[in-house]
Amino acid sequence: MKYIALFRGINVGGNRKVDMKLLRTLFESSGFFQVSTYINSGNIFFESELDSKSVLKKIQQCFKNTFEFEIPTIVKTEKEMKKIAKAIPENWQNDLTQRTDVAYLFPEFDSKSLIDELPIKKEFLEIRYVKGAIIWNIKRENVNKSQLAKLISHKLYQSMTIRNVNTARFLAGERE
Repeated sequence: MKYIALFRGINVGGNRKVDMKLLRTLFESSGFFQVSTYINSGNIFFESELDSKSVLKKIQQCFKNTFEFEIPTIVKTEKEMKKIAKAIPENWQNDLTQRTDVAYLFPEFDSKSLIDELPIKKEFLEIRYVKGAIIWNIKRENVNKSQLAKLISHKLYQSMTIRNVNTARFLAGERE
C-alpha cells in the first residue's frame, strides 16, 4: 500500500532538525520501500505491506530509537490524501490575492466540531471539514482580521500539521 507520512514541527525555524536523507535511510532500514521525501518540512512517500496502525507504530519506535525528541506523525494512505485534495475547490489557491491551507488532523482529534473550537473569526474565511483535515481559504487582505495567527498559540494547534495548498495537492499526487 502507498502511504504518506506527515511530520509535525520538524525543521521549523532551525529547531528539531531532521535531515531528510537520514529520514529516508531510516525508513528504508525499517523495511519500507519506494521511499522518497518532499521538501524539508517533513513529508515522506513510501510503501509497505503493513496496515496504517502498524506502520505508525513502526515509525514511532524507529524515531524513539533515533532522535532525542518526539516527532508527532500522521500516516495517510494515498487514497486518503487524494480524497482530502479533491475536497479543495479548484479555485482555492495560494497567490497574491488568497491563501489556502490544509490542516491534517491527528486521528484522535479528527472531527468536524473542531472547526467551532478554533480561535479564529470565521466570517473572514471559508473553512471546510473533510475526514482527516480542515481546509481554509482566506483573502490575503483579511488574514489579520481573521485572527488566524492565534491558532499557533491555541491548544488545538497541537492536534494538526498544516501544509499549504500546493504541497497538499502535490502530496495527493497532483504533480505537474
